[in-house]
Amino acid sequence: MIFQYKCPSCGNDMHFDSDSGALSCEACGKQESIENYPEELKSAIFTEDEANEYHCENCGAVLITEAETAATNCSFCGAGVVIADRLSGNLAPAKVIPFTISKEEATQAFKKWCRKGLLTPKGFMSADRIKSMTGMYVPFWLFDLNSKVQVNAECTKVRTYTRGDYIYTETKYYDAFRDINLDYIKIPVDASEKMNDELMDKLEPYPYEQLKDFKTPYLVGYIAEKYNYTDDDLLPRAKDKVSEYIDSYIHSTLSGYHSVHFKNKRINTSSVKSSYVLLPVWMISYDFNRSEHIFAMNGQTGKVVGKPPISTSKVAMWFGGISTGVFIALKCVSLMMGGGFW
Repeated sequence: MIFQYKCPSCGNDMHFDSDSGALSCEACGKQESIENYPEELKSAIFTEDEANEYHCENCGAVLITEAETAATNCSFCGAGVVIADRLSGNLAPAKVIPFTISKEEATQAFKKWCRKGLLTPKGFMSADRIKSMTGMYVPFWLFDLNSKVQVNAECTKVRTYTRGDYIYTETKYYDAFRDINLDYIKIPVDASEKMNDELMDKLEPYPYEQLKDFKTPYLVGYIAEKYNYTDDDLLPRAKDKVSEYIDSYIHSTLSGYHSVHFKNKRINTSSVKSSYVLLPVWMISYDFNRSEHIFAMNGQTGKVVGKPPISTSKVAMWFGGISTGVFIALKCVSLMMGGGFW
């Protein structure tokens, strides 16, 4: 089934408003809370066996979606629709973090971010070539992990002291054993084949206290994807994300030694629980020098990630400034010491 949400007052389409957290009608301004929205006003359109084709109730256009699309907008009239069959059963998210940054706020935040680039071209800093800004709910798996760690290590403490005319170095050796139990909560891994994993990782952290029970009205007016990868598929990535934290914690328990040599290290990380959630992302396409640059913005915190273009002339000036500064400093030191620098 495909759902469109109609205004109880005027019958026009409603969308999710990030400021109020409710469904809002652009035509008459009426707002309706998601919890109180009348089910009978949710307009359902039947689709054949979760096919990629559906008819827009507003304008009658026949639209094609990709198999992963769970929410979209009609390209002809702009009506927001949610493809409920792709959000049910095993495909139903447990939780969602709604957008709190509107498209207008996201645009202004991105322009402000562009102006901060010290080594970006002047034309890029004006941020006047935004091709598109799309609000997307990206599928993630949140993992609760447990790591059981056992470590055997040979550690040393070194002491140097003087006695009479002699300098002594004393080295003491210790056998250290650590039996560690670590729990990690809500480790996010994006589950969309389309999304760049590096960009999605850099968007963290999300305010997970804002997670809400999933309801389809949150998606109205945005694009949403269903997952391509299961939690079993992504468990190795989740384990990899916590590996450096495990190593850091192990080393923290062996502080105070001058050297640590690991003789044995056993780490067993397993999944305690995994939850399928949708997280808000603004995807930004920026056209500069006939090249498309893709950026992503956390739809809750406003954090922007991506690789902006670099101005070669600014880089040259920056390194030139450093070289000149070092040259002047060395010359001043040489003069102060009474020597020649040339």
